[in-house]
Amino acid sequence: MKKIILFGFAVLFSFVSSSQETLKLDDIFKNGTYGSKGYGPIRWMKDNKGYSTLQRNNNVGGRDIIRYEAKSGKRSVLVSAKQLIPNGQSKPLPITNYEWSVDNSKLLIFTNTRKVWRHHTRGDYWVLDMKSGKLSQLGKTIERTTMMFAKFSPDATRVGFVSKNNIFVEDIATGKSTQVTFDGSTSIINGTFDWVYEEELSCRDGFRWSPDGTQIAYWQSDTKGVGTFYMINNTDSIYSKLIPLPYPKVGTTNSAVKVGVVNATGGKTKWFNVPGDSRNNYLARMDFIPNSNEVMIQQLNRKQNTNTVRVGNTKTMSLNTILVDKDDAWLNVHDNIMWLENEKYFTWTSEKDGYLHLYKVSRDGKSSQTITTGDIDVVRINCIDPKGGYVYYTASPENYTQRYLYRSKINGKSKPERVSPTNQSGQHSYQISADAKFAIHGFQNATTPNTISLINLQKHKTIRVLEANTAIKQKVAKLNLAPKEFIKIDIGDVVLDSWMIKPKDFNPNKKYPIIFYVYGEPAGSTVQDNWGGGDLWHQFLAQQGYIVVSIDNRGTRTPRGRDWRKSIYGQIGILAAHDQAAAAKELFKTYSFIDTNKVGMWGWSGGGQMTMNCLFRYPDVYTAGIAVAFVADQRLYDNIYQERYMGLLEENEANYIAGSPITHAKNLKGDLMIMHGTGDDNVHYQSFEKMANELIKHNKMFDMMSYPNRDHGIRGGNTSYHLRQTMVKYWEKVFSKKNDLVKVKQ
Repeated sequence: MKKIILFGFAVLFSFVSSSQETLKLDDIFKNGTYGSKGYGPIRWMKDNKGYSTLQRNNNVGGRDIIRYEAKSGKRSVLVSAKQLIPNGQSKPLPITNYEWSVDNSKLLIFTNTRKVWRHHTRGDYWVLDMKSGKLSQLGKTIERTTMMFAKFSPDATRVGFVSKNNIFVEDIATGKSTQVTFDGSTSIINGTFDWVYEEELSCRDGFRWSPDGTQIAYWQSDTKGVGTFYMINNTDSIYSKLIPLPYPKVGTTNSAVKVGVVNATGGKTKWFNVPGDSRNNYLARMDFIPNSNEVMIQQLNRKQNTNTVRVGNTKTMSLNTILVDKDDAWLNVHDNIMWLENEKYFTWTSEKDGYLHLYKVSRDGKSSQTITTGDIDVVRINCIDPKGGYVYYTASPENYTQRYLYRSKINGKSKPERVSPTNQSGQHSYQISADAKFAIHGFQNATTPNTISLINLQKHKTIRVLEANTAIKQKVAKLNLAPKEFIKIDIGDVVLDSWMIKPKDFNPNKKYPIIFYVYGEPAGSTVQDNWGGGDLWHQFLAQQGYIVVSIDNRGTRTPRGRDWRKSIYGQIGILAAHDQAAAAKELFKTYSFIDTNKVGMWGWSGGGQMTMNCLFRYPDVYTAGIAVAFVADQRLYDNIYQERYMGLLEENEANYIAGSPITHAKNLKGDLMIMHGTGDDNVHYQSFEKMANELIKHNKMFDMMSYPNRDHGIRGGNTSYHLRQTMVKYWEKVFSKKNDLVKVKQ
């Protein structure tokens, strides 16, 4: 029998306010009124007795690097901002990131950064000698702000870095830079990656020092043959400017990627002869095995359902296959490898037993044992403590919207043991010292901004609170927000997690328009018991008189086991749309206060695609939608993402077509607004124009909004505020024309 189940009580705001304020759109997206604070970044020190963090120096400006003792809280200045003032300058270097050498004798500072696609990975580097106090700029002969991924050699006498797709090594004492690769160009990439490797495999830093510091292993990508997508800048000059982007779309040619080894002093690169077509396999991970001259290389086939793990000897260049992981659907790449017992074993993550578990595998791959057991997904490995004998990991086997810390013995002889306290329901995060004695602990839920504390992990006892976010709690309390109610919706085949926010002055005897917020793809989840900025955008919509709901359909990234996640394989846009529509109908049957003549949906990226799939495929359910930065035709998106979840085009073209909203645009009956940034390097503006063309072809009326040169996040300047105002006005328009919607207050 289909039914809807409340999670006990609605999640209520636990603080009381004597005065009430109005939630305003500009305070959310323009004025930064409700931003919460973080803490750090922190680095646990090598003695595990304290941690370092950055704090502002009010005397000279900039930030000091401070050490805090974990037990006592004693504060000491490791590096004063004054020490980071270059000769001839008056201000200290702004610290974007910093790294200690292995022996803590030197500090590497990353500063003056520039964005490369998603992240600030390009800039300048300086080295501070802790003993002499000398501050030296690296790469003085290198063009400024072109340096990437600088890192100390194991003996801290040199620094390796990438500049303009070539690798360099600089002697810190002399300042002499040695170029070790010379073929880097616009099409040959050494030591870093092309767009799609960065976006879909999280590959950015593309070189590794050998443990003895004599060699450097690195990736090289040859982008020749990859299709070039041209974005266009129409606003910065009287003539338009083309922006070329090598971008492999579904079924097209990839970069040819290989792994090589070069002496740190320079010379000829030796290449591993990895089996298989270098354009139809992915070298997704590579790293040195500690205390050896061997690298571990992970190779995914193009379908991404087989991961072949090989060990390569950097002296002989021989390769030996030690492990092959397979799945009928796809495999995700995990960064959970840790070497144990003098490098005789390594940890490995796999879903082969139906849940995402951690395994202990021998160096030759011939023996394997399970570390984590039971019907439990390992969401994240937080710490592996060989001396204590435990692995600490994030999981949530009983409530998929929440996250808790568990631990299991590395020998596999224990059941999962929950470490997070039972009286804190929500989501927990941990940055754990290497000896697992202390942790920086974050706790949040749908009504609680992140509270960050230093804890004794073994007792899970708070030593001191580092950031309580009291100010944001007080501000939000004055808004008297409606509770976010977590519910379960039984659609027959499966029970789905969902949440609902009702209007503040809700009257169950009235009828309210409903807006569904959707994502629906394997890369994420929308139904999570976390703070998420208070979800003030959806709270704002609720205050305008809407019911707001979000549902996680099958296939979303939640810890519900392999079968849940892989059920969507080969049918993106098809199964999810079915689940969303079935759940909506179940809500309509259950709640009489929903006006089924005013049913909206909105989503971003994959959620924009899902919005249109639902609107076009189920026009009897949904009457209006807003699709933002969407994929119109799955064949237009990048191949690593889309082929991972849909299979190869030649094997599943029918479902590529069936799962694409452009195929069903002719069925539009309700109201639709499409929104996109013209500078979107991820989901190209091409999707927007193709969808507009298709709607015009079938004489379908729709609204549209383009944001010049904005990327996938459609932000910058006043953009976020403008976009949300546009959405608010659109909902008002499409629902008010169907009668009596409460006027929007801004």
